[in-house]
Amino acid sequence: VMLSGPTLFAPLINATCQRAAASLCSQEKQSYTILLILTDGTINDLEATKAALVAASKAPMSVIIIGVGNADFSEMDALDSDKEMLSSCGVVAARDIVQFVSFKEFILKGTAKLAEEVLYEVPSQVLLYMKQNSIKPNPATN
Repeated sequence: VMLSGPTLFAPLINATCQRAAASLCSQEKQSYTILLILTDGTINDLEATKAALVAASKAPMSVIIIGVGNADFSEMDALDSDKEMLSSCGVVAARDIVQFVSFKEFILKGTAKLAEEVLYEVPSQVLLYMKQNSIKPNPATN
């Protein structure tokens, strides 16, 4: 895979949000979308990406971003609301939907640790979406 720029996340997040919202997650039909983004550089549409993520925080979706290579990924940490809820133009996200992981931090730790970190926040993100929308998880089926 050859990665190249510019790095524009907003169109991808907006399109995924539309699809997730169209899935009409409900008590009867429970569906949740996870968008995985692999990136090798800084975001060229940071403000548009923040706005897209704030809008997407109301949809049944999460966004996992994996940074590959040696680029400066400090902007990605701003998207991951671990310390402070993401906001754009005065609007605060309904919930944290982003998990950012730098691949190089897991080269020596192995793929199991990478997978654990990549998926770490997803269960709580799904449950918070369900709670905010008064949806109770259905029992497991065989």
